[in-house]
Amino acid sequence: MYKSLSLQVVKDLLKHETFIMNNTINIAKDPMGSAIAEYYAKGKAAKLRVFSSQFYEDEIPVETLFRSFDDMPPQEQEALRLCRGRVLDVGAGSGCHATELMKMGKDVSAIDISELSVQVMKQRGIDARVLNFFDKTFDEKFDTILMAMNGIGIVGKIERLPDFFMRIKQLLAPGGQVLLDSSDIRYVFENEDGSFDINLAGAYYGEIDYRMQYRNIKGETFDWLYIDFETLSMYAEQYGFRCEKCIDGEHYDYLARLEYRWQSTDGRVQMAEYR
Repeated sequence: MYKSLSLQVVKDLLKHETFIMNNTINIAKDPMGSAIAEYYAKGKAAKLRVFSSQFYEDEIPVETLFRSFDDMPPQEQEALRLCRGRVLDVGAGSGCHATELMKMGKDVSAIDISELSVQVMKQRGIDARVLNFFDKTFDEKFDTILMAMNGIGIVGKIERLPDFFMRIKQLLAPGGQVLLDSSDIRYVFENEDGSFDINLAGAYYGEIDYRMQYRNIKGETFDWLYIDFETLSMYAEQYGFRCEKCIDGEHYDYLARLEYRWQSTDGRVQMAEYR
């Protein structure tokens, strides 16, 4: 199968690149961090090449990683507006979302597994750390966990969703929320007659493998997950979360909010006290 994903879907994986579970990135194998560092230093960069065993090669202009609020799609803009309290920007890349949150006067910290990306964010005045989201030694509490640009993609495969939900339980303060966007990529498998080339007995169709290259710097292959809203809602319910669709995007994408059903000492379920 060799088809093309939409440009926005490919852009979305760039913010996080190889933010794979339980790892940080070796600088020598960090194409996205290298592209971010070069663009920040010089104001220009070569194209970041994207490879997959499932799709055609693609290329993304690095300047999209430095986009301002006005250049962001509606679901990202809405996610930033909905952020409240202490915010954690996961897989923050160049820090474009953290920068806009700071402009709004919001309390934000950023994490990324790319040392080069974190160096750039620190130069931009962002409270940023080299850290993997799944590192259990990181146990601070946040009112909002922001996973923009298909941030849930770092889960990689459907079978790892239980780990994801357990992790956000550990990091959320009572009444906290997770804001994430993703895409239903079934459109890639649609035929002219409206049928779909999806093997229902096989792996979930949103599980993709990627590899990136910037100039002569080649990254490792990593797993990436695109998840439809109905599947996300089903898993959220299983792990005690309320899943709300906040907004539909322009190309099979959406913004969702996850809130954990906290229980008080008298056993009553409590959700967030404010919006």
